[in-house]
Amino acid sequence: MSNAKSLRRLKIRHSIRKKVSGTSQKPRLAIFRSNTDIYAQLIDDSTGVTIAAASSKDKDIQAQSGTKTDKSKLVGAAIARKAGDLKVTQVIFDRGGYLYHGRVKAVAEGAREGGLQF
Repeated sequence: MSNAKSLRRLKIRHSIRKKVSGTSQKPRLAIFRSNTDIYAQLIDDSTGVTIAAASSKDKDIQAQSGTKTDKSKLVGAAIARKAGDLKVTQVIFDRGGYLYHGRVKAVAEGAREGGLQF
């Protein structure tokens, strides 16, 4: 069961990546969701470099109490803050093959509230 699920996600992820590519002015906001944590990266695909990253394992977010969805919103706000420091206001959202629902949606909402546009 889990193998079929992960293969399905990979197929969706590859079809998304065919269409989505980030630049230094408009990087790709890539999401990875594990069972316990969530990670967000700003990636410049023209050079293949991660510009900024945030995750629910960061000390300030891990210290917060709340559900995984609450922490995901904090991850979105943290990546938006780091993007603001780099003077990046627009990003391309890459949900990584996950459904736009729950924790992935919470990261997107947190990033939008932090000032990112996508």
